[in-house]
Amino acid sequence: MKRNHPVTPAQLASLTCLLWLCLSALTAAQAAEATCTGKFANPITDICWSCIFPLTIGGAKVMDMGQEDTANPGGAVCACGTKVGLKVGFWEPVRQVEVVRKPFCLTSLGGIDLDPGFAAPAAGRKRGEESGVTTSFYQAHWYANPILYWLEVLLDNACLDKSPFDIAYLTELDPLWADDELTYLLNPDVTLFANLPAQAACAADCVAASSGFPSANLFWCGGCQGSLYPLNGHVQHHIGGVQASSLLMQRLTAKMHRQGLIWSADGDEGLCGYYPQWQMDKSNYKYQMLFPVPQTQKLAGKCCQPYGRTTTQWGAGKEFPYQGEDFAYLIFRKRNCCQGVGSALPGGGTAY
Repeated sequence: MKRNHPVTPAQLASLTCLLWLCLSALTAAQAAEATCTGKFANPITDICWSCIFPLTIGGAKVMDMGQEDTANPGGAVCACGTKVGLKVGFWEPVRQVEVVRKPFCLTSLGGIDLDPGFAAPAAGRKRGEESGVTTSFYQAHWYANPILYWLEVLLDNACLDKSPFDIAYLTELDPLWADDELTYLLNPDVTLFANLPAQAACAADCVAASSGFPSANLFWCGGCQGSLYPLNGHVQHHIGGVQASSLLMQRLTAKMHRQGLIWSADGDEGLCGYYPQWQMDKSNYKYQMLFPVPQTQKLAGKCCQPYGRTTTQWGAGKEFPYQGEDFAYLIFRKRNCCQGVGSALPGGGTAY
């Protein structure tokens, strides 16, 4: 008869240590090679539809659903040429941004991993030995996604963005996104704000965004997320994935404005059509997370937020290891329109 020998405390400790080393090695291997994860957003369950409000006619709110709003043109009647209409205002979901670790990973398309045949800088985090500050880098993708137009759920089509769903911009193909020196060609004004007083002023932008909308005057600030400059994928102070990805989403929006690839549509200037705005007005945008956790649970009656608002209140649990380290966001742009007239881009073109 075979006798069972009890495991001694020393043997148990050795086995525990060996198991811990194996798990650590597996985790390190997974972290070293970023995976590509994602999902298609469900337009019914994954979108915070109350973000399109308030709906206004002139300066009067028709329906607000407890949502925040910026100023609207006064009066109710408008005219574009010989055509007359009504001034309406709402927040239109028009663009989508994903911030990813692995180059050419399309998180918003279910985690499709493209292989174009050439390499691009991958994401990474680095902690300074002397400063103790963590920096990071991500790639980002810009989608044209005018959901209201292709679902036909609000107003007449004349006031809605008619762009087709499209992957409009991949930062992997942009040499400026990974190079601070090349980025200087796009935002030479960064030299004016690379100082302590200018960065300290961003605290006021954080307060403004967290209590209402960010300050358009502090255009070099990304609110509570950090500095909007430089307009590339390097995050100088990485606090967490939600914070860093929210900052890069703002930077990519500002970059699209600076390059003339997205136009504005608010205020009196936007009533009869879109107009170029080379310096982004941050107060024209709200956003919500689509992936990894759709931001549909309301906090104080809201499930989206203006650019620059602190992520500490809504970002908890929105990042987790392995399948929750890539991010996708839906962007709502403020829209003022002369309803009944139509508002295409000059020349019938399309701005992303």
